[in-house]
Amino acid sequence: MGFKCGIVGLPNVGKSTLFNALTKTAAAQAANYPFCTIEPNTGEVAVPDPRLKKISAVTGSKEVIPTRISFVDIAGLVRGASKGEGLGNQFLANIREVDAIVHVLRCFEDDDITHVEGRIDPVADAETVETELMLADLESLERRTQQMQKRATGKDKEAQTLLPMMEQSLALLQDGKPVRVLLDGIAAEDLKILRSLNLLTSKPVLYVCNVAEGDAAEGNAQTKRVEEMAAAQGAGTVVISAAIEAEVAQLSDEEAVEYLDAMGLEEPGLDRLIRAGYELLDLITFFTSGPKETRAWTVHKGAKAPQAAGVIHTDFERGFIRAQTIGYDDFVTLGGEVAARDAGKARDEGKEYVVVDGDVMLFKFNT
Repeated sequence: MGFKCGIVGLPNVGKSTLFNALTKTAAAQAANYPFCTIEPNTGEVAVPDPRLKKISAVTGSKEVIPTRISFVDIAGLVRGASKGEGLGNQFLANIREVDAIVHVLRCFEDDDITHVEGRIDPVADAETVETELMLADLESLERRTQQMQKRATGKDKEAQTLLPMMEQSLALLQDGKPVRVLLDGIAAEDLKILRSLNLLTSKPVLYVCNVAEGDAAEGNAQTKRVEEMAAAQGAGTVVISAAIEAEVAQLSDEEAVEYLDAMGLEEPGLDRLIRAGYELLDLITFFTSGPKETRAWTVHKGAKAPQAAGVIHTDFERGFIRAQTIGYDDFVTLGGEVAARDAGKARDEGKEYVVVDGDVMLFKFNT
C-alpha cells in the first residue's frame, strides 16, 4: 500500500533542498534557477514513532520496522501552468498521481536566491498555485460534466452516480473554492466517488513555511500570515528551515541532537513534517510484535480489522476469523500480551471492529 505526498510550490522556495534532507540523499539536484527539478524524484521515509521502541522493549524483538510514506519532489509551478506555461502540463500530471499536497512556501529573505515573482509573499505564492490548480480542474470538469450529463440523460447508471458529485465540485470551482472544501464531513460513499474524479484541488494540503535558520524555532511575520490563511482553510502548517534540515541530514544522531539543541529545537523539523504528512493522508498505525520483529503498519482511519489484516497479507483478509487486540498503553504498562490477557485487556475483535491508532494486534485466520 503506497501513500504519496507531493512536494509542490513555486520555483526556488526550497522544495528540492527539503526533499534532499528528507530522504538524506542528493537525488534531487538543488540549484538557484527555475525548473531545476524536471522529472519528479521520489523517496520513501520512515514515519518517526517512539511507540515502536517501547513495544519492542516489551517483547524483546530482534528487529524494529517502522511504517513508511513516500514524498515526491515535483517541478516548480509558475503562473499560467494550467495553460501549459513553464512545465505546467507535466507539473499538473505529476500532482494527479499523489494522495496529498505538501505546499512549500518561501518565508525567508535572501538576495542571492531569486524569486520567480520578484517578491517575498508566501500567501500570494499559495494563491498563485491554488489558482492554477483550480483553473485546471475547472477546465477538465466542465468538459467531463457535459459528457456525463448526456450519458445520465440516457439512463447510464455510472453517470447518474458520478454526476451529482461532479456538479457539486464544479459549482465550488466556479465560486472560486477548491474541491477539498467537500472533505469536511463527507460520507464514505461520496468520498469514494470524489476520489475517483482525481481532481487536483480535492487533495488535502499541508503548508510548509521554509524560514531562515534564526526563525526555525519561533517563525516570523510571514509564517504567522500563512498560519492564519491555513486556519481559514482548515489546513495545517509546519515551520521548517530547509537549511537546518540539510545540515542535520549530514550529521550523526549524537551530533544532530547537539546541533538542534544549540538552535533551540527539540527535534528535526522533518520529523514533524513526516508525521503531519501521515496525518494529512488520514492514516493511523497499528502494530504487530513478537521475538522476531516489532512492526508498524498503516491503514486509513476507519479501517476495519479484516482490512488491517489484508495490509499484512491478502490471505489474512480473505480468511479472517478474529483479531486479538490490545491497546498500546495497556500493552506497554502491563508488560505484553500474556499480562494484558491475564488483566482482561486483550480483546477478541471480529470483522466489524474499527482499528484504533496504536492497537497491538494478532490475527487469527484460515486459508
